Amino acid sequence: MTGGEEDERGFFSEFPVAMPQPAPAPPWKADKPHYLGHRDRLRNRFLENGATTLADYELLELLLFRSIPRADTKGIAKALIARFGSFAEVLGAPPHLLREVRGVGDSVALDIKVIAEAARRMTRGEIAKRPLLGTWQQVLDYCRTAMAF
Repeated sequence: MTGGEEDERGFFSEFPVAMPQPAPAPPWKADKPHYLGHRDRLRNRFLENGATTLADYELLELLLFRSIPRADTKGIAKALIARFGSFAEVLGAPPHLLREVRGVGDSVALDIKVIAEAARRMTRGEIAKRPLLGTWQQVLDYCRTAMAF
């Protein structure tokens, strides 16, 4: 290096390179697995926003909380929907077919059938209060309800 020229390496040594540090984990992820508190979060969503914000499997999962107090119900709910096609079809399925789904025993099948019967009676009660099938839409609604369960 002649004539007072500086080596460019000296220039870069004035600016040390710092490696980026990973961001700290969010507080909700730091210490506990994602599934802890899942039931409470799902119940709160239902209470705060109603059933319309829930997928069919989530509504079924809420129902299964009562029958299966300590196990993960999401997989069972999804398996039931996959097997039968919809929430209504799960409620309408015969108990012996419900029990074919892994995780569904006698008490779960019974609880599902109790809910199905409650829904059927509620629908019949609403229909009894209305004029007797005055439109084609009412006929279709009645047929869908009667056949779904």
